Amino acid sequence: MEKIFRLEHQGEAKYALGNPEGPGWYRLEGDPFGDYAAGPPIDAGDARVLPPVEPSKIVAVGLNYRDHAREMDKPLPAEPLIFIKPSTAVVGPGDAIVLPAISARVDHEAELGVVIRKRAHAVPAARAAEYVWGLTCVNDVTARDLQRRDVQYTRGKGFDTFAPVGPCVAVGLEPDALDVESWVNGVQRQRSNTRELIFPIAQLIEFITSVMTLLPGDVIATGTPSGVGPLAVGDQVVIKVEGIGELANRVVAS
Repeated sequence: MEKIFRLEHQGEAKYALGNPEGPGWYRLEGDPFGDYAAGPPIDAGDARVLPPVEPSKIVAVGLNYRDHAREMDKPLPAEPLIFIKPSTAVVGPGDAIVLPAISARVDHEAELGVVIRKRAHAVPAARAAEYVWGLTCVNDVTARDLQRRDVQYTRGKGFDTFAPVGPCVAVGLEPDALDVESWVNGVQRQRSNTRELIFPIAQLIEFITSVMTLLPGDVIATGTPSGVGPLAVGDQVVIKVEGIGELANRVVAS
């Protein structure tokens, strides 16, 4: 497995291989979605971690953990419930989640993100792995009161900063049995495992690409387990997915 980061370094965005907590970063030379190799080292002190991808869209899946469906008092879906978070909602590690003034409750939602490697249309489940670049952490931040008021999800989940992604893309990590957690101010709020997904990743890719074309760098947010809860100004929220790392963001007022 390799971890690919996207960094701001010397005034430009660069892909890098490595781990800032280990031996360090190395500039990625080549095509991050194809053939690449490790180049010269990058000084971690001069770099800032960016969102690992710039997706054209995030396709998120609602009610994909049985315990979360019970928590929301909703029946299990017969097929994946999908919605889109706009690219303008994406922020990276260390960036702020901004609470909109019009919402009285904004929740965190820890999720495994699947990053697409190549253009994907009408992909059968048996070939889904060919289209996966790697895995990342996603926080599907949600204005819960607006979501319930609107019924549709676009407004409640589409605000700027409502899609923290990162810190990296883990390439070669198997997705089928990974712990997914959220922590707020050092207290664990959510913990489950991707074994509990109602619709597994291959089925999600087949279903979504029967509706829309996914592009390189697009992200599928695969759903959140139970334990979603409100965020307040000053909170520090951390999303952890086993094998990927930690995605930490602070919460601020608009």
